[in-house]
Amino acid sequence: QVQLVESGGGLVQAGGSLRLSCAASGRTFSNYAMGWFRQAPGKEREFVAAISWHGRDTYYADSVKGRFTISRDNAKNTVSLQMNSLKPEDTAAYYCAQDRVEYGSGPTFPSRYGYWGQGTQVTVSS
Repeated sequence: QVQLVESGGGLVQAGGSLRLSCAASGRTFSNYAMGWFRQAPGKEREFVAAISWHGRDTYYADSVKGRFTISRDNAKNTVSLQMNSLKPEDTAAYYCAQDRVEYGSGPTFPSRYGYWGQGTQVTVSS
């Protein structure tokens, strides 16, 4: 059974930084692309960043490009999201997700992901 557990959310002032982490278990972590999504109240879940199974390919939403960095540690079964220069519009619940299929490049559509964490709240004050 796949389990994804996010951590690292919190309250931060605009311009600050946070690092989210997601610990995975249940499948061979290194075989699967991973993604981060977010959902603000009253809005649909949106793509933030994704990383391929081997870690060499990364993808970002235009709204976070240049500010956020996704990385993975296959030895520790973790994926992280470093978030810098945070803005109030980054406020949302952040979810990590694991690809349905092995050896993916890092899909950007939620429907490609079969497993989700419970989410961690990020609040950016102005």
